[in-house]
Amino acid sequence: MSLPPKDKPCKGTGLAKGYGCSKPTKYRVYGLGKMCGCYSDWLLNSENGKIKLDKAMFHSSQTRRDFEKAEKEHKESKGLPALLVNVRTVCHTYIKLRDKGKPCISCGTPWNKYFQAGHYFKAETFSTIEYNELNISGQCQLCNLRKNGNFGDYSLRLPKRIGQEKFDEITQLAEIDKKINHKWDREKLKEIRKYYQTKIKEL
Repeated sequence: MSLPPKDKPCKGTGLAKGYGCSKPTKYRVYGLGKMCGCYSDWLLNSENGKIKLDKAMFHSSQTRRDFEKAEKEHKESKGLPALLVNVRTVCHTYIKLRDKGKPCISCGTPWNKYFQAGHYFKAETFSTIEYNELNISGQCQLCNLRKNGNFGDYSLRLPKRIGQEKFDEITQLAEIDKKINHKWDREKLKEIRKYYQTKIKEL
């Protein structure tokens, strides 16, 4: 059990040397009594006190800013998975509407309502072009799910559908992707979502 502080005279020490009212007080900082008000007076009216107070206020506000920043980042990261799903849904909806009536990009099977949005360069590997419309085409379930995208036939038919120039473009973007440690941010995802929402309205 700790003993209560003893009364000592309010007499400044260190940075507060020369200040103090000499009255007995229990609680002191730099030798100045907090209960008698000498410590507050020193903080507000002396040069060293003002410097001390400014530093304390800066650190206090800095801690608050750090906390608010961390809280904002936490909220954004928490909502990111849901936003990714939402963007994927809107993007794939556009692809399926755009390619409605076209045969499977890989095997040529006639279109049906069960066609999916199949990636040429895998979404889980090439994240920067995961939502690039040049990299996604209408594809039958057999090729997309059971044949793992049927890449060989996909590579033969994609240049004919989108043109060699655009095929070269998406291939180059895929090469760039390999060198990037990419992470999605909310603003970019919202931008992509808005883009595909607009494209759907234009169909």
